[in-house]
Amino acid sequence: MPELSEAKVCEVTAPARLLSLDAYRGAIMLLMASSGFGLPQVARHFPENSIWRFVAHECDHAEWVGCTLWDLIQPAFMFMVGVALAWSFANRRARGESARAMFGHALWRGLALVLLAVFLTSAWSKRTDWIFPNVLAQIGFGYPFLFLAAFCRPRTQWLFAGGILIACWLAFALTPLPPPGFDWKSVGVAEDWPHLTGFAAHWEKNCNFAAGFDQWFLNLFPRESPFIYNAGGYQTLNFVPSLATMIFGLLAGQFLRSNLATREKVKRLVLGGLAGLALGGAIELAGWCPIVKRLWTPSWAIYSGGWVTLLLAGFVAAVEWRGWKRWAFPLVVAGLNPITLYCMWQLMSGFIRENLKRHFGAHLFESFGAIYAPILERASILLVFWLILLWMYRRKIVLRI
Repeated sequence: MPELSEAKVCEVTAPARLLSLDAYRGAIMLLMASSGFGLPQVARHFPENSIWRFVAHECDHAEWVGCTLWDLIQPAFMFMVGVALAWSFANRRARGESARAMFGHALWRGLALVLLAVFLTSAWSKRTDWIFPNVLAQIGFGYPFLFLAAFCRPRTQWLFAGGILIACWLAFALTPLPPPGFDWKSVGVAEDWPHLTGFAAHWEKNCNFAAGFDQWFLNLFPRESPFIYNAGGYQTLNFVPSLATMIFGLLAGQFLRSNLATREKVKRLVLGGLAGLALGGAIELAGWCPIVKRLWTPSWAIYSGGWVTLLLAGFVAAVEWRGWKRWAFPLVVAGLNPITLYCMWQLMSGFIRENLKRHFGAHLFESFGAIYAPILERASILLVFWLILLWMYRRKIVLRI
C-alpha cells in the first residue's frame, strides 16, 4: 500500500457535502434512464432533416471511432465515483477507521458491484451470463485500485493514471495485426465495416489485445457455447484504462476539497477540461491512438475526461458559485440514489410501460401521434422512476453498496 503511513492528501476532518456533486450525478443518471427519450426512433421518420439526424446521432453511441453525448454518460458516471471517493475517504478517516478496515470495505464493494452487474446482465437470460462490460462491473474491478490510489499523494495519482494509459497503449500497439485475408465475419465484423487503417488498426473491432484476452478469460466461466466476440466490441479489460478516468475524478474531488475560492476552482477545472480535450484530440490526430469509447482507448480516457471535467465545472459554477440551487432539486433526488435508479432502469422499464398502458389505455403513448409515442413512453417511465426516488428522498432512504 504505497505511501500509506505518510499520506497527507485529505485533512482528517468531516467534509462538507457539495450539492453540485449530487446534482451532476443525478443529471447523468436521469439522462441514462431516459433511454434517449426515444429520440433516435422518432428521428427515423425524418431522414432528410439535419436537426433530427444530429439529435439521433448524439442520443446513441458512436459506432466505433468518435464521441457523442450518449458516449459521455459512462465516463461521467465513473468520473463521479472518483470525485465522491475523495469525500467518503476523508469522512471515514475523520471517524478514525483503520486503513485495513477501509480497504477491506473497498474489496467487498468492488465484489458486490461486479456480482450485481452479472445479475443485471443475466436478468433476461436463461442462465448466468458471465460477461463484464456493464458499468457496475467495470467500476467494481477497478474500485479497490482506486481506493489504494486515494492513500497516495496527487503526484503519485497522476503517475498511476498515466502509467495505466501508457501500459494499455503498449499492450494494444504491440499486438500483431490480423493476417491478410482474415475472416472478419468470424469475429462479428460485417463486410461493409469501415476498417481502421495504418497504426490505428491495432484498435480494430474484436481483433485487438483486449478481445483476445476475453476469448480466453470469458471461456473460463460456464457457458452454453464458447465465447468468441462481443457484438458491440466491448471488452472486460476496459476496466483498466477506465480506472484512469476514476483517478481523474479522485484528483478533481480532492481539488474541490481545497481551500481555494470557488471561482478559482471553477477556472482551474475549466482549464483542466480544455487541456484534456486538446491532448486527447491531438493524440488521435497524430495517428497514435483513435478515440474509441467501446475500447476505452487512452485517447478516449483523456478526451472524455476533458468533457466530464468541463461538465463538473459547470455544475460547481451554477450551484456552488452562483448559488442556483432550487433548479437542482430534481437532479439531487436522483443523484442521492444512483444505484437504485440504475437497477430500476435495468429491471423495471418494461413492467412500468405495460402497467401504464393497462391502467391508462393501450394507446396512452400515442396521445401526440404514433410517431412521437417513443418520447412520451420514455418520459412517462422516467417520471415514475423519479417519483419513486422522491418517495425515498423524503423518507431519507439511500441505498448504497
